[in-house]
Formats: sequence, C-alpha cells, structure tokens
Amino acid sequence: MSAEVLRREPEARLPLVERLAARTLERVLEGIEGGTIEVRLPHGHELRFGSGPAVRMTIEDTRLFRRLATRPRLGLGESYQAGEWWSDDLPALLELLARNAERGAARHPLLRRFAYARPRLNRRTGLLAARRNIRYHYDLGNDFFALFLDDTMTYSCAVIERDGEPLADAQRRKLRMACDKLELGPDDHVLEIGCGWGSFALTAAGEYGARVTGITLSPAQAELARRRVADAGLADRVEIRLQDFREVEGTFTKIASIEMIEAIGERLLPTFFETVDRVLAPGGRACIQSILIPDARYRRYRSSPDWIERHVFPGCLIPSLGALTQAAGPLRIRDVEHIGRHYGETLARWRATFDARLGAVRDLGFDERFIRTWDFYLASCEALFRAGLIDDAQIVVTR
Repeated sequence: MSAEVLRREPEARLPLVERLAARTLERVLEGIEGGTIEVRLPHGHELRFGSGPAVRMTIEDTRLFRRLATRPRLGLGESYQAGEWWSDDLPALLELLARNAERGAARHPLLRRFAYARPRLNRRTGLLAARRNIRYHYDLGNDFFALFLDDTMTYSCAVIERDGEPLADAQRRKLRMACDKLELGPDDHVLEIGCGWGSFALTAAGEYGARVTGITLSPAQAELARRRVADAGLADRVEIRLQDFREVEGTFTKIASIEMIEAIGERLLPTFFETVDRVLAPGGRACIQSILIPDARYRRYRSSPDWIERHVFPGCLIPSLGALTQAAGPLRIRDVEHIGRHYGETLARWRATFDARLGAVRDLGFDERFIRTWDFYLASCEALFRAGLIDDAQIVVTR
C-alpha cells in the first residue's frame, strides 16, 4: 500500500495508528510472489503488488488498518465481517496472502512477534465448557448445515477422485476408507467419538454390518442422527448418545473419530488417547481423522488464538502430527494417509452451495454479519488447504 499516495490526498489522511498500519501493509505486500493483488482504496486510488494472475481487494473503510495494527491475526477477518472490504475472489486472495505469509514474516520479525503476542486463553477442559463450545457451532441448526452439505450430511474432508464427481460419492469413499482401515466386520462394536449427523455410523452399520455407538455433545446433531438411523432401519445396530468422550464406559473392538479431535483443545489431547486406551479391546484399532498443522509451525500457532477459534469454533486447536504422537502415550500410530489435497475442493463446494442459497440462510434468521463470517470461514479454510499450510489425515492407532 503506497504511503506516498495516502500522504498526497488530503481526504485520505488517517489517524496515526491507521497511517502506520497502511505503511506496514505496503512493506508486506511489496514482496508478493505468485500473483498480483490489486488494491482499491476508499478514495478511488488503485495500487498493484506482485506479478501474475490478479485478484482484486476493495477497501471500503480505513478502519481495516486499525484492526490490522491492533489485532494482526484477527483484524483481516474481523474487518471482512464488518463489511469494510471485499474481494472479487476471496479464496484466491487469501491463498495468495497465505502463500506469502512466511516470507513476509521473515522480512518483518517484529511484526510476527507482535501478532503472536496475544496468549491463547480459551483452553477448554471442563464438561460444561465442552458442551457450550460445541453447541455454539453445531446448534446453529440442522436446517442450516443441510443448506450447504451434501445428502450424506458429512462435515469433513471428502476424497474426490475426478472432476465433477458428486460430493456425496466422495464423502462415502472417505467413510469407507475409514471403515477399511478399521477392518470392520459384523463382529465389531465401534465407538464413534464425534458422530455428527450419523454418516459414518450409517456406513459402518449399513455396509459393514458393525454395531456402532456414536457420541456427540450437540443435541441438534443427536436428534437428526437418531432419525436418520431409524429411517435406514438400523436402530438395532446403532445407538446415538449425547455424551462427552470422557464419560464413555465399556469396551469396543474399534474406535473411529472423524475431525472431532480438533475441537477439544490442546490440554485434552492426552485425555482423548487415554480414553481410547481405556475402552479399546485388546487387539483393537482406532482410526482418527484430523486436520493437521505442520510440526514446524505448531508451537507458534498454538501460542495465540486465531480468527476461527475466536469467531467460529471456540475452544478449537488444530494439532500437529507430532503433538498427536506425543499425546498418544503407549498407543502406537501405525499408518498415516494424508488426504488434505482434497479439502480445498471440498470447501469450495460447500462455499459455492452456501452462496447459492443465501436467501434460505436469511430465511432461517441469520443476518449479513453472520453470512460474511461464514463466507470468510469457508474461504479462508479453502485457501489454507490449497496453500498447503494445513493438512488432513486418517491415522490408524493400535496398542
């Protein structure tokens, strides 16, 4: 962002903190590689940074700069929520910024230290906090999630084999991959930690003949999952409980958990694996699908809250593979299959469907700020996966 242009225009004079933030943004964007960012300022000036395919960012309100100066990890998303800027291709813009983030931080180490100076205070451990955090996200309502998920109601990374493949088919492939890794059969009793709306349970019971006990902390999820199980004629093989994983008793031959472990927070990672160890039968195995932060970035990431934890999923923390390995204790990680390359397209499909049904979202009572929050959430996650800054994997664990 050109500080010279800002100084030349009297109507564009900014308070000191915003002027300093604009100059800092200029220094960061000047090093953009792999694409071009075209920035339109509130008073009509257009600036270009980088080279290659262009994406436009239109700034409507200079309060964006104050947010970036005072809350570096949160400000961009919070400004978008407030309607202070927009882009003609939000995922592409965020991906370009994400790909250049490490180089920008290396050029400005003081900025990086400031950005990560805010401590991560929300470390969920208690049962009441766990229920509150899960319900904040999932009890937005089954009708809301049904607007953008496919017919399987699966809210995790699909495995897409060909262009144009229906997302439901790709989700069923992912679910079968987990079942195959577990070596499921009719003699198995599976505990699913974080059963969602029942898609894994329906696959494990309906296609593999296993008995399934699924647990969730969301009453809305449990209600729909039970209804879907009954409609499929599998009520004799599937039980859905409203229960925290720490409260589970009994013994299970297999355990599945698909993108639930990110929700529990860092302190509960050892407790999660202690539960697996406690309830898993001798000779049993678990398949845990998790989003992953690279080990090299985990320590810095975990030190302070990011925008998603603050505004979309309180209490969440994405683990690294090293953190999971350490937390697993005496359990053994036998196999890791990385599937994160499919998540960008999964998220793009969800966002496209969400955008196509904004009228229905509004009819459910959600306002424009909520819509912009979810737009940024889906777009930023897509960008991070496409940039390779986060991954997703199915992890097989045994004794």
